[in-house]
Amino acid sequence: MPDKIIKTNGPVVTVLIPTYNRRRYLPLAVESVINQDYQNLEIFVMNDGGEDVSDIIESFHEPRINFINGKENRGKPYRLNQALAKAQGKYVCYLDDDDLFYRHHVSTLVDILENKTDCQLAYSDLYKTYCRIEADGTRTPLSKKVEISRDFDQMFMFYFNHVLHVSLMHRRDLWDKVGPYDESLNVLIDWYLTKRLVFYTDFYHTHEITGEFYAALSNSDRISVKRREDQKDYCRNVMAIRQTRPPKPWPKVKDLSIIFTAETFDQTAGNTVGNIWRHTFYPYQVYLSMPPEDFARLSTDMMNLVNVPVARGSSVEAQVDKALAVCEGDFVAIVPKGHSIHEMWIEDPLYALINSEASLNGFELELSNDEHWAAVLRKDVLLRTRRNSPNVTLKESLIRSGVDLKKLQPEEIPFQFDELHHEAQAQIKDGNWARAAQIYEYIVKNHTNNLWMRSQAGQCFFKSGDYKKALEHSRQINSLRPTVDTMLTEARVHRRQKDFCKAIELLEEAKQILEGKYIPWTKSCKTHVA
Repeated sequence: MPDKIIKTNGPVVTVLIPTYNRRRYLPLAVESVINQDYQNLEIFVMNDGGEDVSDIIESFHEPRINFINGKENRGKPYRLNQALAKAQGKYVCYLDDDDLFYRHHVSTLVDILENKTDCQLAYSDLYKTYCRIEADGTRTPLSKKVEISRDFDQMFMFYFNHVLHVSLMHRRDLWDKVGPYDESLNVLIDWYLTKRLVFYTDFYHTHEITGEFYAALSNSDRISVKRREDQKDYCRNVMAIRQTRPPKPWPKVKDLSIIFTAETFDQTAGNTVGNIWRHTFYPYQVYLSMPPEDFARLSTDMMNLVNVPVARGSSVEAQVDKALAVCEGDFVAIVPKGHSIHEMWIEDPLYALINSEASLNGFELELSNDEHWAAVLRKDVLLRTRRNSPNVTLKESLIRSGVDLKKLQPEEIPFQFDELHHEAQAQIKDGNWARAAQIYEYIVKNHTNNLWMRSQAGQCFFKSGDYKKALEHSRQINSLRPTVDTMLTEARVHRRQKDFCKAIELLEEAKQILEGKYIPWTKSCKTHVA
């Protein structure tokens, strides 16, 4: 229990706690919300048809709890929709029934959204607490790691999630814009939310550690872990989320129209469109210029297909001009039948185009040639060039208008940080700790996610035997935000240097964090976890 409850004024915050058969852990989760140092809360606990937890809820004697005691197992998305429809808070945050907030979680995020940013969503860092499940079901924490401390990246969010439900808070009215959760989903539910919110707001990342989520070393009972075992169903969830297009207008995201050209819609054309569906993660619609009777015969589960009726035998230029007249995209990709489609096929050049300062730039796609020409351009540029030169080929009309058709350069592609991070991980796997440390140090100097990468560098330098560098990196982090991992690294260096007093001091502090006794980076070093 905390030493003191600090009552605060300010906007109401809605906290959502879905639960299913977690009687042992639920009380800790609920208690961590009740004991927040920000008290203007309404709390929804939604039992999704599991074991009865009414007695647990009643034991708190807490008037702020709204208990929804579902008798059927309807799934987490259903319960979140049920509670959000009743939520009165200005802001919403989420807590799974086997995780917990630290006392300053809500106050930290409210302060950011009220006073420090125009973003409508903020998220914090979390400990991933590795634990052993004992015979009686209790959890013994073995390690606490900040495994990901990633700054917001819109393009990466379209590819995969890097902001967990438990770490975020968003404005309640955003939910009205994005619409309810898809109740057919049974995994990656947090990504379904964050991917849609990206269309309406940027995300503010604070490096404060404000909670923890648990990971069993073996025999995890997490639904999100077990549901990944069915690869076919997991892929169904991924594709459903990637295809999501919330209602317009989108103040933060530019739309992409893919205009597919083919003289005849045969097996090759079908394979190309299918590959677009499988390998494209940026929000898009595919415009198929084809006779309506051919479109009606298509049998596909692919979403975001739009028929543009044209006469049979229409030229490529006629197909594109027809689609241009109706497509919604801010950017347009011209893709012919049979074009090679692979991972990042459109995202790489599109990212370069979005970030290009020259308005008349366009990017030819990989393997584009004069016979099967493929490119991505700004829609207004393509429209203007076709009006000026309607009777020539697409490429010739662009050249006549002064459009600079470029080939993508390596320094223009997205996810360079991730490529370097993956390379460092590969070096670690091969035991090349010194090389991994050098890569992480380069990332620290040239990319984002500084604290996360500096902690990785410190550990790799220690493993490589460069204790001076290991101490330099771990000390810098520990002066800002000490964590169990970074304190252990610094303690190991001091032990190597025979400074046993300093090593013991750091190990004792790390032990107290691991046991959940206090959080050293908050205003008071006496702050308890729950």
